Amino acid sequence: MRFPLSLLGLWPLQTPLTSHTTTPMAPARAPNPNFAPKEGTDIFSPKSLVELGRPGAGVANEPGDLALVPFSKYSLKDKKNNKSVYLVPLESTAETLEIPVRYLLLILTKGGEAFWLDSRTIGHAVEDEAKLNLYALDIKFDVNSNALTAEDPVLIGSFPTTTATNFQYAAGNLVFSDYVYLDGDLSTVKEQDEAWENRGNSAMVFDETYERHWDTWFGPKRSSLFSVALQRGVDQKWILASKFDNLLRGTGHSAPVEPFGGTDDFSVAGTSVLYTTKDPVLAQAWHTKQNVYIVSTAEPGSPKELTSGKQAATHSPVLNSDATKAAWLELAEDGYESDKANIVIYDLVKNVRFMLIQKWDRSPEALAFSLDGKFLYLTAGDHARVKVFVLPIPPTPEESTTHFSLAPKYETPVTLTHNGAASGVQPLPDGRLLFSKSSFTSPNDLYIISGLKVFEHDLEMSETPVKFEGKIDSVSSFTANDLEGKDLDAGEEFWFKGALKKDVQGWVLKPKGFSKNDKKKWPVLLLIHGGPQGAWEDQWSTRWNPNVFAQQGYFTVLINPTGSTTFGQEFTDAIAEDWGGKPFVDMIAGWKYVLDSYPQARHIHRAVGAGASYGGYAINWIQGHPEYGFNFKALVSHDGVFDAYTQGYNTDELFFFAHEFGGLPWNEKGKKLSREFSPSNYVHKWSTPQLTIHGSKDYRIGETEGISCFHALQQLGVPSRLLIFPDENHWFVVLNHGNSLKWHYEVFKWFDEFIGIEE
Repeated sequence: MRFPLSLLGLWPLQTPLTSHTTTPMAPARAPNPNFAPKEGTDIFSPKSLVELGRPGAGVANEPGDLALVPFSKYSLKDKKNNKSVYLVPLESTAETLEIPVRYLLLILTKGGEAFWLDSRTIGHAVEDEAKLNLYALDIKFDVNSNALTAEDPVLIGSFPTTTATNFQYAAGNLVFSDYVYLDGDLSTVKEQDEAWENRGNSAMVFDETYERHWDTWFGPKRSSLFSVALQRGVDQKWILASKFDNLLRGTGHSAPVEPFGGTDDFSVAGTSVLYTTKDPVLAQAWHTKQNVYIVSTAEPGSPKELTSGKQAATHSPVLNSDATKAAWLELAEDGYESDKANIVIYDLVKNVRFMLIQKWDRSPEALAFSLDGKFLYLTAGDHARVKVFVLPIPPTPEESTTHFSLAPKYETPVTLTHNGAASGVQPLPDGRLLFSKSSFTSPNDLYIISGLKVFEHDLEMSETPVKFEGKIDSVSSFTANDLEGKDLDAGEEFWFKGALKKDVQGWVLKPKGFSKNDKKKWPVLLLIHGGPQGAWEDQWSTRWNPNVFAQQGYFTVLINPTGSTTFGQEFTDAIAEDWGGKPFVDMIAGWKYVLDSYPQARHIHRAVGAGASYGGYAINWIQGHPEYGFNFKALVSHDGVFDAYTQGYNTDELFFFAHEFGGLPWNEKGKKLSREFSPSNYVHKWSTPQLTIHGSKDYRIGETEGISCFHALQQLGVPSRLLIFPDENHWFVVLNHGNSLKWHYEVFKWFDEFIGIEE
């Protein structure tokens, strides 16, 4: 969709060059050879971000009195990422004795993965001397004194490879994933690895997609699920069997689903394993369809499909505690990864499948059964937060159905939390629920919701939804000491009318020292999110952390324009086939709203913009549309599309282009829209100084897109710089901590060259 200039031209125009030559232009001000980002004990700087501890989501043991939390912390001095796990008491009589909660920190000197074996034993899989060994760590916990201690680790056994991962233990079986060759045999992997490495050439031959995905060229191995017996003997010592069963052997299935799949792609209860996998018949690069299967550890290689065959992608498969019910998230449109997600329940006793929440205009992200199997707890994005919800499960219908009449309480989940970004939802005994939550001001901490027994009873008895007014307590503060005195901004929400008079949301994060009564004019920064089906949420980020920008002195603006998630499916879908249309009407209107509402930020000579992925595309698009009137003095485009048309041929996930641009690149609509909305077609109007950043292992948007931007800018004579990271992918500034520091340094240095960070 295109809009007239009278609607778009809301602010003074960027001034295009009157002529373009190959002679580079000088920057607006000389680069400062001594430039460095602001630092100090009271400033959350890029160094602070890199060195701050990173807690994962907590996982409780079966009694629900202890949680295990993975934790990593990078040392700039040692240039090392130190891994550990916290043990956190969740239920203790020590509260009545006013004894503070004490965490037990277990240092994982050699890394590895830690997981629960039983209520007082942690399994630790770690590579040591070219072997992956499994250790048991017994935990002692005195609920009266809150004292936690750990015994010395005891070696249980070893795995045939060093790549086993994603461990889940249940009913005497350890289920995990690993990479194997076509024979599916773990015992032959080492020998075949050596043969592959010594094959005498480096050629790779492909007869089907994917040939490469995300940041990896596909080799001859695929991920599969395995089980191995793991039990205590009569002497109470753990015994790991030597037989490793490939649960997916002979099926053509691969799980977890690449490239991001993990333990959330399969669920274990008793001897049953529920998993999702890409449909083995369809071409993976231009289909998103996934099937859900259930297999028994006693019958490897004999899975049963639970999906109907009419679905698209499926996610978050979960089993209830006695494996009588399965649930998963299901999308309807093959080739679209941001479609509305509905909940599917499969009654494994009655062999009946039915669907829930079709009338609810939100998409869950993860599911968990209550301990009695009568309720589903879930997380879902809602208005730029990720909240916890609960939904009672209706009685199973007589036959499988996608639509059947339900009471209102079964149609709309009830909200339990209202801010931040929740994850890792886990029901506990005694009517409690564990979850982790982050926000703009803090990485993950653990929280407990109490009193759910009474609430579940009220919800079950009522014919209409019941409002939750229970208790939520924080039970950890992993990074509080390191963040003390930093005064991170919690973000201020704003709403305005965007394209087609739709309500559009955004955030502002203010720099330290900002005051509404202040006469100071602050430099203002617009950050544009990626996706494009994504959102700026009240959530911690180790990459584009808005507080890092705010604490460098920038009034930081985040807008969730058309295409953003968490605001309803219609709003999310509306960007398809309109990449250069409605989203920019929203951003222009939001930009005007902020500058009108905050006079301190209305400094038109000190405005800059930056974005990654779709946000990088947006920066490149803004370059060619000075009539939008953002008046940016400098831009940063990170992993952004330059030529939309060629993306239809060279991106790894071909389905994405076909959906977003209305068809294949050689079809009439795909060709028309990709050329209409390609930044490369407007290069003749590029004039704003731009830093372009790209990772060489970015197979989603290839590095030549960034190089093309740089070449165009250089030949136009526009001040420009190219920053390439040969070892980074499309996530970026997350894999390598040193690269993260360099990234922040170059971005802030670039802004400083054109607007400065001081008055």
